Amino acid sequence: MKKVEHSLRFVTEFDETHPVAQQALSIPHSELIAMLEGMLKELVAPALTSVLDEINANGSYAILKVAD
Repeated sequence: MKKVEHSLRFVTEFDETHPVAQQALSIPHSELIAMLEGMLKELVAPALTSVLDEINANGSYAILKVAD
């Protein structure tokens, strides 16, 4: 099976005046990105299951999945 990885992009906007946002923004950039991507995947992937099942129901040549 040949996989084609997508490059769907999300952004997180922080209110720099909020103490929690200030803490998050103090994390090194690469670690913050990894943390945000992990959280996004944990929160969004389960919600997409039924949508992906519907999209893939008649998939004779390609199946859409959330990448690991």
